[in-house]
Amino acid sequence: MSDSANQGQQAAGGRKLPKISFEFFPPKTEEMEQTLWETIKRLAPLEPSFVSVTYGAGGSTRERTHATIARILKETSLTPAAHLTCVDASRGEIDEVVARYHETGVRHIVALRGDPSAGIGAAYKAHPDGYQSSAALVAGIKKRYPDIEVSVSAYPEKHPESASLDADIDVLKAKVDAGAARAITQFFFDNDLYNRYVDRVRARGIAIPIVPGILPVQNFKLAKNFATRAGASVPAWLSEKFDGLDDDPETRKLIAAAVAAGQVQKLNKHGVDNFHFYTMNRADLVFAISHLLGFRANSAQKAA
Repeated sequence: MSDSANQGQQAAGGRKLPKISFEFFPPKTEEMEQTLWETIKRLAPLEPSFVSVTYGAGGSTRERTHATIARILKETSLTPAAHLTCVDASRGEIDEVVARYHETGVRHIVALRGDPSAGIGAAYKAHPDGYQSSAALVAGIKKRYPDIEVSVSAYPEKHPESASLDADIDVLKAKVDAGAARAITQFFFDNDLYNRYVDRVRARGIAIPIVPGILPVQNFKLAKNFATRAGASVPAWLSEKFDGLDDDPETRKLIAAAVAAGQVQKLNKHGVDNFHFYTMNRADLVFAISHLLGFRANSAQKAA
């Protein structure tokens, strides 16, 4: 799917639609697989620029990620982007994965250092025969396959392991110099964090798109725990909005949609024209937010 689909259309009032992309994770069970494909079928008619599929800590979901990507290519008109990490794998193993993706038809990879096999918070140790950093991984991919577009990660509040935000931007600069075409941010809830981060990145001469990662909050307690482990802050005003709703999932969903929609609409008015949604393999909130941005489901795809 090219950017000339919904991305080239205009919303009501003549406003050009932003670009959107969706992130999924590979399912572990048949039930989860059914949920994923119901989500994909629901969101596909919005014609995103691409959809990405994550890669578990230590490469633990390698085969499931590949199978999901292959099925997206075979059964949909969506453009998939495969996540890839360099944790616990040699260069040869990683190069083989990239070769398989390229042979399958994948031309977009989200290249990440990745979390240790023991999970977020555990000490990271590069494989002795592997790519030593995400920048090295980007360079390795681009050297062998110049036709593969590479996206990387960015951290408005810095990566938890970085000594400072400036040091973290040094890492991003290295990834860009290695050939990265786009950076997708860790999720955030305070737009000022993103705006200040982009200003600092641009001041360093980094010109690639810095795409905000948006996390609609399906479950506030889980989201808060995940944010803590990922080094993302949770504003007090957000906690207050979900206060007293632990046993009220329907109201939580309404609040979550309103919060995320407000976030993307404010960013869009500020000039941001590209959004990446962490769907958590759920369609409802992401579909509603996209609708509020001006997206309308392609009737031909919807009928199919």
